[in-house]
Amino acid sequence: MNAIEDLIRLLKHLPGMGEKSASRLAYHLIKTDDSFNKALGGAIMQIKDRIHPCPVCGCYTEEEICGYCSSPDRDRTLLCVVEEPQDVLSIASSGAYNGLFHVLGGAIDPLSGVGPDALSFPMLIKRIDEGTFKEVIIATNPTEEGDTTALYIRHILKDKEGITLTRLASGLPIGGDLGYADKLTLARSMRGRVRL
Repeated sequence: MNAIEDLIRLLKHLPGMGEKSASRLAYHLIKTDDSFNKALGGAIMQIKDRIHPCPVCGCYTEEEICGYCSSPDRDRTLLCVVEEPQDVLSIASSGAYNGLFHVLGGAIDPLSGVGPDALSFPMLIKRIDEGTFKEVIIATNPTEEGDTTALYIRHILKDKEGITLTRLASGLPIGGDLGYADKLTLARSMRGRVRL
């Protein structure tokens, strides 16, 4: 195996990277100047040493506690529960949410052997018991696993007094065309309709 084949084989392990994409990226890196490739390699080498999960919420950070948990400007009555650390960045960058986060570390998926004990539900309960939260927003993905996880969260929090549980709305994208929407998206949109 030569160096190009070896690089393509490694790149194919990245999410969403098939044979063609990995090949295109490998050949792009060959043409790129050495300083970029060295900087990229260095960043990859350092990432595991510098980045770790926040001990409070589970979001990735370089600091002892992440910027979301340590910020005095965030609304401490709101807690948004997400599956993965990258979901935090997606929600925070929308500008529509200014509360705290809790990362579960995945979703309940019995077919893949991921049960509730593999996720950070005990920490979620502890945070709610010790916090001042009034609303818990369940922002799991709109998949079977995400829905199962949302139902489980509703189950474990059902007896918590003074906590409102909400779920992100899902449905048709802005600018979307009904003719291109799948049946599940249309069904979710119909169930989640709002008054005009």
